[in-house]
Amino acid sequence: MKSNLFIHQKLILPIFALLIGLQYGCEIQENFEYQEAGVEAQLGISAWDYIRNSDSLVILESAIVRAELQSLFNDSKARTYIAPTNMAFSEYFEANGYTGIEEVPLPILRNLLKYHIVDEKVVFTDPDLFEGNKPLAYTTQNGQIMYLSHDSNFIGLVNQGTGKQWSITSSNLEALDDAIHVVGSLVYFSAPQNDLNVPDPTIKTDTIFPLFDTYINGGGQSGANFGADPLIKIKNVSDNGDYDRKGFLMFDLKDFDEEGVITDIRLEMAVKFTHAKGVAMDLYATPDTTWTEMGLTFDNAVFPDNDPIASITTTKVSTFDFNITDYVTALESEQRISLMLDGEAGSDETDEFGSKENADFNPPMLIATLGSGNSFLNIVANNGFTVDKEEAYVWNANVVEIDGASAGDIIYTLEQAPSNGWLITGAQTLQVGDKFTQQDINLMNVVYINNGSGTSDVVTVSAKDRVGSVIDAFEINIGIN
Repeated sequence: MKSNLFIHQKLILPIFALLIGLQYGCEIQENFEYQEAGVEAQLGISAWDYIRNSDSLVILESAIVRAELQSLFNDSKARTYIAPTNMAFSEYFEANGYTGIEEVPLPILRNLLKYHIVDEKVVFTDPDLFEGNKPLAYTTQNGQIMYLSHDSNFIGLVNQGTGKQWSITSSNLEALDDAIHVVGSLVYFSAPQNDLNVPDPTIKTDTIFPLFDTYINGGGQSGANFGADPLIKIKNVSDNGDYDRKGFLMFDLKDFDEEGVITDIRLEMAVKFTHAKGVAMDLYATPDTTWTEMGLTFDNAVFPDNDPIASITTTKVSTFDFNITDYVTALESEQRISLMLDGEAGSDETDEFGSKENADFNPPMLIATLGSGNSFLNIVANNGFTVDKEEAYVWNANVVEIDGASAGDIIYTLEQAPSNGWLITGAQTLQVGDKFTQQDINLMNVVYINNGSGTSDVVTVSAKDRVGSVIDAFEINIGIN
C-alpha cells in the first residue's frame, strides 16, 4: 500500500534559533491539515523509491518510466527533485490537449522532467538559503536555470522573480543524498515579463475613431438598417436566423496625425454586455469600403472571404482588444479599411459594444503605437547549433543575437517553425506568428527539442524593435546528430 502522507519540514523562527541554535521541527501533512510530528525529514530511501511509494506521485512515476529516466532518480549523485503531484500533471494534460502521459511527445516529456531535476542537493536549511530569501540560481538537467528561495514564512519558492513562480507544497524531504520538494504544478522557467528599461521617448501613441460603425441583422430584419443604433450587436446563430448579427466598422488610416512607424495597432471595443461563454470573437477585413452607415443591411453587405485578422476569447472584461498590427503593416499604403466582427459559428452568444453614437461608452478606437524608425538593428551572431536526436538544446546569445536596442525590446517573430522538432518558451510550443525576445534568448528561455527525425532543421525568424527598426526573415540552422 502506497503512503499518501507528505513530510513537510517547518523552520523554527530565527529568534528562537538565537536562543537554542538551529533546531527544526517537522510536520506531517495529511488531508491538507498540518500536525506536529516527532519525526525527522530523513526518508532513508532513494528518491525513486519514495516516488514509487507515494499515491500522490503515481503519474510522475509513469512519466519517469516512459521517459526512461529512472537512473537519474536512483544513482549516487546528489540532486534535488521538484516532484509534481498527480493533480499537477492532470492540469498540464488539460492545458495542452493531452488525455494522458502517453500522448505527450517523448522528447517534450523528457525535457519537461529534466527541468525538474537540479544538479545538486538543495534544502532550505542550507545557510545560503536560510539566512535570506533571495533566489539562488541552479542548473537543471535540461541545461536551463531554476531559482530556489523561500518567503518570510519559509515556504519554498521555485523561480521567484521570474515571469512565473510557484510555492512548494512539501519541502526538505531528504532521500539518502538527495532532496525532494513536492509541488502542485509542473514548473518551467519564464523570462521576466516586466521591461526594466526606461521607455524610449520617441515612442508615441495615436488614436482614431470610425468613419462609420453599425451592425446588420439576418432573418426577418435582413433589409433593415441600424446605423443610428447606439450599440453594435453581435450574435452568431445558425442559418442566418432572426438574431444573426454582425458588426461593421470603417476607419481611414490617413486620420492618424502622428508621424512614425506603426509598431503596434489594436482595435478597442467598449463592452456594454457579453455572455462571456469563453468562445471566439473574430475580426475580419472586408473587401468593400464603399458602404455607408445609414445604407448597410444584411442583404447588401459584402462579407469577408479570408480568415480572421484577429481573434479573442470572450470573457467578462470592460473592453475587447484586437491586435491588428500584422494586417495594417502589410498594407501597401494608408487607406480606408473595413472590418467585420462576428462570433464563433453557432455559439449563440450575445455581445454588445458602444457605437460612436453612444454617450455612455467610449466609441470604437484604433490605437496605434508609433516609433521613430531611427534605430538600427544588426545581427551580430547567427551560429545555429547542433543537437542529438530526441534531445533538447537551450538557446543563448551564441545561437543568435541582435543588437541596436535593449534585449527586451528586440522582438523575434517565428516565420517558419522547425519541421523536425519543437521550439518552446516557458510552457508554450511556438507556432508561426508567435513572438519571443532577445531577452528570452539571453536568459535561456528558448528551447529547441528534436522529435527524433532528420539530420538537420531550420528555424526562420524576423525581428523588430519597439521603435520601428526591422530585420527581414532569416534562417537559423540546426544540425542533428
